Amino acid sequence: MIITLGQALALFLALTTTAFGLPMKNPDIKQNPNPKKRYEITLTLENAPGPFDSVTGTVHYKVENERCVPMTPISGATLAPEKNEPLTFNRVSDHVYKATLYADLLQDEDYYGMGVCHWAVNTAWATLKINKVDFSPAMDAKELLAQKPVPTYFVRGDYFNSGEERSAFGTPNRGLFLPESRTDIFSMTLTAREVDQ
Repeated sequence: MIITLGQALALFLALTTTAFGLPMKNPDIKQNPNPKKRYEITLTLENAPGPFDSVTGTVHYKVENERCVPMTPISGATLAPEKNEPLTFNRVSDHVYKATLYADLLQDEDYYGMGVCHWAVNTAWATLKINKVDFSPAMDAKELLAQKPVPTYFVRGDYFNSGEERSAFGTPNRGLFLPESRTDIFSMTLTAREVDQ
């Protein structure tokens, strides 16, 4: 029996799919109809050079138990589903903004027939835009759950140097700046506080 190249390729793909996992499908990710783990996120600006054109935010969610996800064909890697959701910051004053984040916003579900996938917050960040420059302080899941202030320091000059579209890089460590340049920085601090329903 002679096997054509096309038949051989089809057989190879079928075998590797079985060996390395089920075909990946895009899950239908739903929002939890009754989220309960609510956090108030406060963004505080200190010594900012001026106002910003917009203040928005994003929460990145990721499935934390990868055993509920099949391995990808051929590579055998496990790619846990991820999803970004908007985080709406409301202005409280010139220097303070607040947003509400639900840690259980996405519905835990058996997406692949391999057990329930559990969603968790991976990262939350704000994006403050002035002209074409974005400033993006962030906090990870551990920092959110610890409910401690997470400062990010930026160079004031980036605020005024806004001729081209780019992201200004910040650092959580003020000590990385030379002593003589520490007067040329400002901070954005994110703080999470769990709120009872």
